[in-house]
Amino acid sequence: MPRISVTVDGVTYEDDVEPRLLLVYYLRERLGLTGTNVGCDTSNCGACTVLFNGRSAKSCTILAAQADGAEVTTIQGLARNGEWHPLQKAFNAEHGLQCGYCTPGMIMASVDLLEHNDDPTDEEVRHGLEGNLCRCTGYQNIVKAVRAAAGEVREGATS
Repeated sequence: MPRISVTVDGVTYEDDVEPRLLLVYYLRERLGLTGTNVGCDTSNCGACTVLFNGRSAKSCTILAAQADGAEVTTIQGLARNGEWHPLQKAFNAEHGLQCGYCTPGMIMASVDLLEHNDDPTDEEVRHGLEGNLCRCTGYQNIVKAVRAAAGEVREGATS
């Protein structure tokens, strides 16, 4: 059985893992980080999106063994010192969710988007979130939330 060392939300874990164990199940079942959702198990919906070495990735497409030496950030690791990340605040303020199931994945994909484009247009936000599906909202408030957070991210970068 492979032994891995992976840093998740700033904490390093060392574990033996089954070779076929998916990262999403490692996070949820082994580490108890249930904020990362399992939506489809086929990489279509994006509910399981995390940051993997700083880039958004669908954790249902990564084996836990592949995470050896990696740094993973989940939705639960975004807040700092009890303060929500700007995207978490904006999704709340702009009503960027309804049932909330896709929200963790949408936020994690948006973190990566804003890391590479801190002033996206509506079209760029929609393109950046193409791999994440929402069955409830129609996306308009999600786009508004990402754009609102972009302003806060830009302000934070300059202060």
